[in-house]
Amino acid sequence: MTDTVEVVEQERPLDMRDRVLALQSALVQMPQYEPVTEHYFHGGMYCRKMFSHADVTMVGKVHKKEHFFMVVSGTAAITTDDGVQVITGPQLFCSKPDTKRVVYSVTDVIYMTVHRTDNMTVESVEEELVEHDPTSMFTVGNKLKSEVLK
Repeated sequence: MTDTVEVVEQERPLDMRDRVLALQSALVQMPQYEPVTEHYFHGGMYCRKMFSHADVTMVGKVHKKEHFFMVVSGTAAITTDDGVQVITGPQLFCSKPDTKRVVYSVTDVIYMTVHRTDNMTVESVEEELVEHDPTSMFTVGNKLKSEVLK
């Protein structure tokens, strides 16, 4: 008599990127928020400053290069490789390439990113630093796509 072992294939757990993409798909069905975004260029750097009201969830774009990501003020829940962290600013992160984040503003929050670049327009910076994503809800400069406003 031989014992047989039944192999049951299990679904692999969703990694953080899969979870972020699933949330992005769900959020597109909800009312949208366009954050107030300011752009600064200086000395081979590009800084994006973004203000978000409390109780807003946003999914960012994937960046091609490492950069600084900061919670300047306020409290936010942010996805990381290690799960969701609740952060109260000021706090600085070194963001790796190919990272896609969800940020939930618990309070009013000011976020900033700083990127190394010689480009001097928002359009050319995004072409250099941001992965093309047809599913993103935002166009260049954090402007909502017209089709998500419908």
